[in-house]
Amino acid sequence: MGTLRDLQFALQLKIEELRQRDTLIDELELELDTKDELIRRLQEELDRCRATVSLPGPSVITAAEGVENHRRTICEPLSPDLVTVSLLPDKSCEKSQRSQMMIQAAFMKSDLLKNLDEGEIRAVTACMVSITIHRGCCVIQEGTRGAQAYILEEGRLDVTKDGHKLLVLEPENLFGELALLYNCTHTYSVSAQTVSRLWVIDRKTYQNILMQRNFSSLSHAMELLSSVSFLQSLPRDVIMKMSDLMEEMHYGKGDYIIRQGATGDTFYIISKGQVKVTEHTPGCEEQVILSELSERHWFGEKALWGDDVRTASVIAASDVTCLVIDRETFKDVMSGLAFDESHNVQQSDESSVSSSDEDPMLLSCATLRDFLVLGTLGVGEFGHVDLVQLKSNVKCVFAMKVLKSTLIFNNGQQEHIRRERRILTDLHCPFVVRLYRTYRGAECVYMLTEACLGGNLCRLLRDKGSLDECSTRFYTACAVQALTYLHCHGIIYRDLKPENVAVDDRGYAKLMISRCVKKVELGHKTWTFCGTPGYMAPEIILNRGHSTAVDFWSLGIFVFELLSGGLPFSGHDQMNILTATIRGIDQIDVPKSISKSASSLIKKLCRNNPSERLGSQTKGAKEIQKHKWFEGFNWDGLCKSTLKPPSIPKLQSLLDNSETAYYTEHNSVMLCTNWDDF
Repeated sequence: MGTLRDLQFALQLKIEELRQRDTLIDELELELDTKDELIRRLQEELDRCRATVSLPGPSVITAAEGVENHRRTICEPLSPDLVTVSLLPDKSCEKSQRSQMMIQAAFMKSDLLKNLDEGEIRAVTACMVSITIHRGCCVIQEGTRGAQAYILEEGRLDVTKDGHKLLVLEPENLFGELALLYNCTHTYSVSAQTVSRLWVIDRKTYQNILMQRNFSSLSHAMELLSSVSFLQSLPRDVIMKMSDLMEEMHYGKGDYIIRQGATGDTFYIISKGQVKVTEHTPGCEEQVILSELSERHWFGEKALWGDDVRTASVIAASDVTCLVIDRETFKDVMSGLAFDESHNVQQSDESSVSSSDEDPMLLSCATLRDFLVLGTLGVGEFGHVDLVQLKSNVKCVFAMKVLKSTLIFNNGQQEHIRRERRILTDLHCPFVVRLYRTYRGAECVYMLTEACLGGNLCRLLRDKGSLDECSTRFYTACAVQALTYLHCHGIIYRDLKPENVAVDDRGYAKLMISRCVKKVELGHKTWTFCGTPGYMAPEIILNRGHSTAVDFWSLGIFVFELLSGGLPFSGHDQMNILTATIRGIDQIDVPKSISKSASSLIKKLCRNNPSERLGSQTKGAKEIQKHKWFEGFNWDGLCKSTLKPPSIPKLQSLLDNSETAYYTEHNSVMLCTNWDDF
C-alpha cells in the first residue's frame, strides 16, 4: 500500500509540474506577442520614415519608456455576481483544532491578512485545503503567475531567487498572499527541503468568501435600518451610507448598555441577542423590568434629536450585538437630504454643452483609410496610441487607440474593454476625453478619441519634480469636475492618477477613461480588484465592496503626488504599498512642502471609512469645493472655460505625411457600433 501511495503522490507532483510548465509557456507566449507587436510598430515607423510629432516637453514617449515607466493598472477579470456567489457550494475542509489555531496564528503574522475581522479569518480558515509536497518538489516557480496562498504546517521550505537561497520557511509561515488579490507574477521560487504539509487557499475562493460575507453584513445592516419606522422613508443610498457609518458593538451578559440618569447621544439597533429595559424608582431597592427587546428592536432614538437623559437602563440579557450611531453622525447624514444633488447633475450637463470638440460631420462615414498616422503618442499594456489626421481636413487631429485583440483575450479583459467603449460613447463632458468612433478588425480594435496634445500630468511631474499650489489646485479642480460628472451618471472611475489626466491645447486637464470605469446603481457596491497600487482605496484591497468613495481617496493621493512629487504609499514591493495603504494616511509624515490647508484636504479625502470621506456625503463635491484649500477659486470660470490655466502648451505645426501612412488592417476593418460579441 505504501508503494502505491508513493506512486500516486509522484504522479500528482508530475502533473502539477507539467501544469506549471504549461502556465509558464503561456506567459512566455503572451510576452512574445507583446514584443512582436512592439517590433512591428517600430519597424513601421522606420519603413515610413516618419518623424515623431514634436509636442511640448517630454509628452511623446518611446516604446521602451512607455513600458518601463508606466505604473501598471491592475484590473482583474470581473467578479461573479452576488447571486452566483450565494449559490456556490460550501468548500469547507475538516481540520483539527490545532491546525485551525496554527492557520489563524499565521494570518495574524501577515501584514495584509491580519486586517480581516475574526469572522472572515474563520471563514477563510474553514475553506483551506491540505496538500503534501515531497522533498525537492516546487511549490512556487519564479516568473509564473500566482493564484494561491500557502501556510506551512509541517516541514521546511527553501525560498530562492535567481538560483540563490534567500531564506528557509518554518511551520506557521504564510506566503504567496499577494496572489489572493490579483494575478501577480511570482518574484521568487519555493521548494520543499523536506516532505512538507501545507494548507492552501486559492484566489477565487478567498474573494468569494469575503464578497459574500461583506455583502451579507451590509444587507443585514440595511435591512435593520429599513425596519426602523422613522427611517423607512429614506432613500436607499442614504440607508447605505448610514449602514457604513454605524459601528458594531458587542456586550456580554449583564453588561449595562444604557444607565438610567445618564446623558446620551447614541441610537442602538439590536442585531443579535436580547436586552432587558429596567427602571429604578425612588424607595424601591430592585429595578423593575419594563420590557424585553430582541433582534430588530431599537432604543435610544430620542438622543438623535437632542440631549437625552436616559429614563431607563438597558442591560444585556445574553451576549448582544448592536449597531450604533451617534447624534452628530446621524445629523450629518440627515442634513445632506436638504441638499439638491440635481444641481451637480445640471451643472455638469450644462458644462458639457460648452465642449469645444463637437462630433465632426466628416467622421460620420470615415474609415481607417481616411486617417494619416502622424506619430505614436504612447505604448500601453494592450497596444499603442497614435496621433492621426483626417485626410480630407488636415485641421482635424485625433488620437487613435489601437488594442491587440489577442492580448485582450489572453488577459480576460474583453468585458472591461466593452464596458469602457459603452460608457465612453455616452459621455460628453469638457473634463473627460471624448470618444468619437470605434472600429474593429481581425487583429485589433480601434478607438478614435479626442487628442490632448499637451501631454499628461505624469510627464509634467517628471519634468518639474512637483507642482506649485496654484497649478495643483487648477488640475485638481478639473479632476473634481470630471468625477462629479461621472458620479452623477452613476460611474465609478477607479484609476485617477497623473498618467490618466491629459492636458489639451488650452491648458485644461481631462480624464482619460480606462477599462477600470464601471457603472453602478445608486446605493449599490462593486467588488472587482481594480486600480493602481498606491492609489487604491483600502476597501478595494480588503475586498469589502466599494462605490464612488474610492475616487475621493484617489483624489487625495493625486493632490499629495502633485504637490510633493511622490506617493504617500510607495515602494518597489507591492505588498508593502498595499499594507501601508490599509494602515492609512495618518501613519504618513506629510512633507513640509505641502501646506496645512492642502494637508487637511488630503486627510479628509483619505479617511479609511469610505462614508466619512470628503465628497462622499450627500452634498457630494460641494464639500470639496468649499474646503479652505479652494478658498477664492473661480469654479464658475473653470466650468465656462474663462479661467486662465497655469500654463498653455506650445504646440508645433504638424508634419506633412505621405498617404501611405495608414492602417494596414483597413480592408478588414469596419465602423463598429456594437461590440457585444467581442
